[in-house]
Amino acid sequence: MIPGKYGPVLFGLILSGLMSLLVSGISTFRTLGLAANFLDAWFGGWLAAWLIAFPVVLLAAPLTRKLVQSLVAKR
Repeated sequence: MIPGKYGPVLFGLILSGLMSLLVSGISTFRTLGLAANFLDAWFGGWLAAWLIAFPVVLLAAPLTRKLVQSLVAKR
Protein backbone atom coordinates (compact mmCIF):
# COMPACT_ATOMS: atom_id res chain seq x y z
CA MET A 1 0.00 0.00 0.00
CA ILE A 2 1.01 3.59 -0.63
CA PRO A 3 1.21 5.83 2.46
CA GLY A 4 -1.71 8.23 2.85
CA LYS A 5 0.48 11.32 2.56
CA TYR A 6 0.96 10.50 -1.13
CA GLY A 7 -2.80 10.41 -1.77
CA PRO A 8 -3.04 13.89 -3.33
CA VAL A 9 -0.13 13.17 -5.68
CA LEU A 10 -1.61 9.82 -6.72
CA PHE A 11 -5.00 11.49 -7.23
CA GLY A 12 -3.37 14.12 -9.45
CA LEU A 13 -1.47 11.48 -11.39
CA ILE A 14 -4.60 9.43 -12.10
CA LEU A 15 -6.88 12.39 -12.80
CA SER A 16 -4.41 14.12 -15.12
CA GLY A 17 -3.75 10.83 -16.91
CA LEU A 18 -7.41 10.12 -17.53
CA MET A 19 -8.33 13.66 -18.55
CA SER A 20 -5.36 14.07 -20.89
CA LEU A 21 -6.12 10.64 -22.41
CA LEU A 22 -9.71 11.65 -23.10
CA VAL A 23 -8.96 15.14 -24.44
CA SER A 24 -6.04 14.04 -26.60
CA GLY A 25 -8.15 11.18 -28.00
CA ILE A 26 -10.94 13.56 -28.98
CA SER A 27 -8.49 16.04 -30.46
CA THR A 28 -6.62 13.36 -32.39
CA PHE A 29 -9.86 11.91 -33.73
CA ARG A 30 -11.09 15.34 -34.84
CA THR A 31 -7.79 15.95 -36.61
CA LEU A 32 -7.10 12.57 -38.20
CA GLY A 33 -10.33 10.60 -38.05
CA LEU A 34 -9.77 6.86 -37.86
CA ALA A 35 -6.55 6.99 -39.86
CA ALA A 36 -4.07 4.13 -39.92
CA ASN A 37 -1.74 5.99 -37.55
CA PHE A 38 -4.52 7.07 -35.16
CA LEU A 39 -3.34 5.07 -32.15
CA ASP A 40 0.30 6.11 -32.57
CA ALA A 41 -0.68 9.77 -32.91
CA TRP A 42 -3.07 9.53 -29.95
CA PHE A 43 -0.45 7.93 -27.72
CA GLY A 44 2.16 10.54 -28.65
CA GLY A 45 -0.25 13.40 -28.06
CA TRP A 46 -1.48 11.91 -24.80
CA LEU A 47 2.01 11.38 -23.41
CA ALA A 48 3.02 14.95 -24.21
CA ALA A 49 -0.21 16.29 -22.70
CA TRP A 50 0.16 14.18 -19.55
CA LEU A 51 3.71 15.39 -18.98
CA ILE A 52 2.30 18.93 -18.83
CA ALA A 53 -1.05 18.14 -17.17
CA PHE A 54 0.35 16.31 -14.14
CA PRO A 55 2.46 19.15 -12.71
CA VAL A 56 -0.25 21.68 -13.61
CA VAL A 57 -2.83 19.64 -11.67
CA LEU A 58 -0.49 19.45 -8.67
CA LEU A 59 0.02 23.22 -8.73
CA ALA A 60 -3.58 24.16 -9.53
CA ALA A 61 -5.32 21.82 -7.05
CA PRO A 62 -4.65 23.85 -3.88
CA LEU A 63 -5.67 27.09 -5.60
CA THR A 64 -8.80 25.49 -7.01
CA ARG A 65 -9.70 24.03 -3.61
CA LYS A 66 -9.44 27.51 -2.03
CA LEU A 67 -11.50 29.07 -4.83
CA VAL A 68 -14.24 26.47 -4.43
CA GLN A 69 -14.31 26.97 -0.66
CA SER A 70 -14.79 30.68 -1.19
CA LEU A 71 -17.66 30.12 -3.65
CA VAL A 72 -19.75 27.55 -1.77
CA ALA A 73 -22.00 28.26 1.18
CA LYS A 74 -20.76 27.24 4.59
CA ARG A 75 -23.06 25.13 6.75
